[in-house]
Amino acid sequence: MVNDIHSSNNKDVIRSNVIKLRNEEKESIEEKSSLEQSGLKNKNDVKIGIIGVGGWGKNHSRVLHDFGVLTSICDMDKIKAKNLATRYNVNYYGSIDDMINTESLDACLVCTPTRTHYPVATKLMEKGINVFVEKPLSYSSKECEEMIQIAKKNKISLTCGYIERFNPAVQEVKKILSENLYGELLMIEFHRENRMPLHIKDVGIIYDTSVHDIDTAIYLFGSKPQVVFARAGKIFHSFEDFSNIILGFGKDRVAVISSNWITPKKVRNFSAVCTDAIINGDFIKQEITIEDSLCTTTPRRQNLVEPLSLELRNFIEVIEGKRDHPEVSPEEATNVTKIAEAALLSSNTGAPIYLNLG
Repeated sequence: MVNDIHSSNNKDVIRSNVIKLRNEEKESIEEKSSLEQSGLKNKNDVKIGIIGVGGWGKNHSRVLHDFGVLTSICDMDKIKAKNLATRYNVNYYGSIDDMINTESLDACLVCTPTRTHYPVATKLMEKGINVFVEKPLSYSSKECEEMIQIAKKNKISLTCGYIERFNPAVQEVKKILSENLYGELLMIEFHRENRMPLHIKDVGIIYDTSVHDIDTAIYLFGSKPQVVFARAGKIFHSFEDFSNIILGFGKDRVAVISSNWITPKKVRNFSAVCTDAIINGDFIKQEITIEDSLCTTTPRRQNLVEPLSLELRNFIEVIEGKRDHPEVSPEEATNVTKIAEAALLSSNTGAPIYLNLG
């Protein structure tokens, strides 16, 4: 009788364990399926390194780690690299050569000071490594064009971090414009203001901040500007820390870009003036409002998403072969640099600069 009870209990325990294992297997399969559907892959499938973690590089590191593709971190400040690498359990280096000669990288992010983008990115591309460069692609359009040729020669992908392309507010306005819901786009005004970021030392506000809105203006108009006029000055920074840029497009269309590192309050917004309405957008809140002759409408906002995650996902999918090319082409990034160059020249000479961007 006792043996029967023990036998029955053992069977129940075994049956319970089998059910538990099957449930765990099912959960594991569901988790794996969910991971595959979201586009995330095992960390061994794509290997990405990052160079420079003093500024935005820290955010890139976090997102790449969450995607399971971060394998190494490099920074001249080896203690900074070590601290971040320890947090994400990846390798760290104080030398670019050490990293690229040790790691087997599919791609690398360049988040170093602007004037170092060209030599760092070139070194990576010559090793056959796909490269994502934080904005701008380079301080010099000549260097940008050379980078494009090196990327083509080595048959690798080169892109640049113009993150506002991935902002849901910008995407929604782009959709509205493409569907011609409120007539033709005539003018866009951008306001981007905040205190000076302490880690930016080698360029002024035009190359660090205004370039975002230059790219967004081109993206929303769907064309390139023909003329640039700008005024800029400096108060606290060794380079310009406030600027106003006017971009003239075809058919008298215009973009006005106001940026400064003076205002204590953080502002990131834009207004798109169409023939039948004004669309106001907030980069930070990721929402828009539409004002027409009848009413003001605020489309229902979806959950906030991190544009940086969308941007890096786009780059990873290019590496995986899921996309033919990145959202931001190196040619487009080069045009932004050409416009930034023209804005500085216009500010220095007081004259409009006419462009031929092809």
